[in-house]
Amino acid sequence: MKILYVTSEAVPFCKTGGLADVAGSLPPALAEQGAEVAVVLPLYQRVRERFGNELKFECYDYVDLAWRHNYCGLFSLEKDGVTWYFLDNEQYFNRGSLYGQADDGERFAFFSRAVVRMLDHFKFWPEVVHCNDWQSALVPIYLKDDGVREDRYRSIKTVVTIHNIEYQGRYNPYVLGELFGLDAGWAKDGTMLLDGDANLLKGAILCADAVNAVSPTYANELKMPYFAHRMEGIMRQCSNKLSGVLNGIDMKLYDPRTDGRILKNFSLEDMEGKDACKAELQRMVGLREEPHTPIVAMVSRLVSHKGLDLICEVLHDMMELPMQLVVLGTGDQRYEDFFGWAAQQYPGRMSVRMDYNEDLSMAIYAGADLFLMPSKSEPCGLSQMIAMRYGTVPIVRETGGLKDTVQPCESWRDAGNGFSFANYSSGDMLHVIREAVYLYKDYPDVFGRLRQRAMSCDFSWARSAREYLRIYATITGQTWPIHSDTRRALEVSEGEAAPAEEPAPVVEAAPAEEPAPAVEAAPAEEPAPAVEAAPAEEPAPAVEAAPAEEPAPAVEAAPAEEPAPVEEPAPAPEKPAKKTRKAASKTASKADKAEKKTEKKSTSKKGTAGKKKSAE
Repeated sequence: MKILYVTSEAVPFCKTGGLADVAGSLPPALAEQGAEVAVVLPLYQRVRERFGNELKFECYDYVDLAWRHNYCGLFSLEKDGVTWYFLDNEQYFNRGSLYGQADDGERFAFFSRAVVRMLDHFKFWPEVVHCNDWQSALVPIYLKDDGVREDRYRSIKTVVTIHNIEYQGRYNPYVLGELFGLDAGWAKDGTMLLDGDANLLKGAILCADAVNAVSPTYANELKMPYFAHRMEGIMRQCSNKLSGVLNGIDMKLYDPRTDGRILKNFSLEDMEGKDACKAELQRMVGLREEPHTPIVAMVSRLVSHKGLDLICEVLHDMMELPMQLVVLGTGDQRYEDFFGWAAQQYPGRMSVRMDYNEDLSMAIYAGADLFLMPSKSEPCGLSQMIAMRYGTVPIVRETGGLKDTVQPCESWRDAGNGFSFANYSSGDMLHVIREAVYLYKDYPDVFGRLRQRAMSCDFSWARSAREYLRIYATITGQTWPIHSDTRRALEVSEGEAAPAEEPAPVVEAAPAEEPAPAVEAAPAEEPAPAVEAAPAEEPAPAVEAAPAEEPAPAVEAAPAEEPAPVEEPAPAPEKPAKKTRKAASKTASKADKAEKKTEKKSTSKKGTAGKKKSAE
């Protein structure tokens, strides 16, 4: 299967958020599953500076966007089994920042238009084009538009992934022709029109063959007004092609056993390094070096939807607990001011750093004990997965990917991998933080097992890649082959191992142990007929064969496993013998009758056995 992945950022080339982590990890995971994958992104200034010497120039062409006729260069790089393409235009991309420019609409319209225009120059013609967020949302629209004139574009299927629906690419509809080179009909028929704006993400959702969100819970939340930012009607309309695939993390990059970015490596088997990392973190950020005091950490953008309002409401109550707090991040000025002021109120117990520092963030993941994410909304979230990987137990609100990855602790049965609360309430958050802190302080063994369960979680990209391949196979009509080396892992992880093992319950082995087959194995021994009376469904003859005088055979039908009792019809005459002791003269005659009856019964049994044999 040939897949072209379109993104505006990807690690290790350029990054501003979680999209870059996904775009840097998912394509190699798809390639490992056997797909042929290429990724295309803009050639930003920072990419040229860091990787310029590794890039190979392929060709150049010109891209028409409305009235503009612009140069577009194509560079490539082979890495991790994936071909990485970079589209070059210095006017649009040779800038210090990736986003936040006044002409972002024009820049990413050019990028989307160039992706379609340069398809002829890529190493393969894609079967699937996978786009991400509004920056590449015009690609499915351009493919539909060009498909009206050229049949070859109709063969390409498109997938759109929504990483955060809050960012939709909204513009004045009157610039559709001038800015994007599209006919006004795209807005007039409602395809790209929402609340009076030309909405690029809406157009992509309607035009794409499949839409997915970055977690199953977030996919369901997008149908609700609270989470969908005015797009809930569109998401419900497209629910038949909407799915949720949980993101993963690079398990090799984030591995406390081998990570060179942390002070001392550690593992499930040897947690000594975790204590060393904790002491180092306390020294780095100016906290008191108290090994038995839990450190609660946050590494986050300081914006409203991260749930910072809840922390502002109960910060003083939090700091009354026997804990330390460290916060790393930048964002809205009001939150920066609040946390800066709060850190001065609790010297040695609270530390705040208003920047983003990769080394410090890794020191926090490795050295903290608890990781706080009280998000108002969180499409997927990677921080909680990284924190768990390093033995830092998450405290989250049950939303989006946080709900899908963190199961609440149930210490009474050693279950769960973190702490969670459902309501967006500062009181509920404080209650759970208190529970986590005191579990750490009062029950270190229980907390240690909780930490081990968190570290044992598998958040690799292999499962996510298989889910995406299924989506691709569905829209292309292909049957995607599963590699033999991953088949068993797939069965085990998805519960398909049970059907595979059900031949074992060919458990005709169990029925084979039933008395009936056992009897068939030894038909010569007369107990068989006694059991066969039941399978043969001939209870009447069995009763008739044993009149009221012979209760023994009736009892013997149950203990069919004991052949000896079956032979006891002979003692049966003892009853008549005891009963006739008064009349000695009748004893002989009754004994004769009993002998005749026994002979008759024996003959009947042999006949029955013969019938069975012939039937067999």
